[in-house]
Amino acid sequence: MKVAIYCKRVPDEAVVSVLILVNELMSKQVQLYMNASFCDFLKSKKISGNFIIGSSLEDVETAPDILISIGGDGTILDTITAIGDSEIPIVGLNTGRLGFLANNAKEDAKQIVEMLLKGNYELEQRSLLSLETDDELFGKNNYALNELTVHKKDSSSMMTIHTYINDEYLNSYWADGLILSTPTGSTAYSLSCGGPILMPQSKNFVINPIAPHNLSARPLIVPDDVEVTLRIEGREDEFLATLDSRTRTISNDTDLKVVKSGF
Repeated sequence: MKVAIYCKRVPDEAVVSVLILVNELMSKQVQLYMNASFCDFLKSKKISGNFIIGSSLEDVETAPDILISIGGDGTILDTITAIGDSEIPIVGLNTGRLGFLANNAKEDAKQIVEMLLKGNYELEQRSLLSLETDDELFGKNNYALNELTVHKKDSSSMMTIHTYINDEYLNSYWADGLILSTPTGSTAYSLSCGGPILMPQSKNFVINPIAPHNLSARPLIVPDDVEVTLRIEGREDEFLATLDSRTRTISNDTDLKVVKSGF
């Protein structure tokens, strides 16, 4: 069995659990892949092995059977860009603060390995959204598991987000920004802005303005088989667009087209 491990940092209170996880995998003769910083952590703990190091799973000749994400929900979001459309399953070991996605307790590290090796788990599919822009703003990593967010960059002035569904005008949100969320992302930034919680298998997006000036502007649920177009307007020349944890600067009058990803 081939297992990839992605971990940015190991907090002191999780060191024992993480070492139990790694030692258990090694004792079962599992072939391990991991990112460089995590490999350095293991070396500092006098653990050495035939690890394959790469910044992306594209560096691995044969795809791992599963990826273990050690951290919080943000760490799982970081793994999405490495996995892409390879359909490698992710299991989260929670050593962070939030556990909506990384919902396995660090104390269960040994049990997690046993269940993985026995195939005692179920796969859950999660939908993503894809962003299309004329300048290919995010390159090949133009997708998000949680949300697309557009928001102000340097000014206290509000922005206007003209919103269209399948090229039909919906509304112009005068606000600090706007969130377009997947069902997974409904428990993330959108939830903090008063958005609804969706079941993971709901075939919907949530359009949610951030601090809207219009009293009538409220979160809206739309089917995920539509194309949502956002046209940005404001007093400033630049704004920010964010896919999960990746942020780019966009100019005034930028068109953002969002559809459900094909994977």
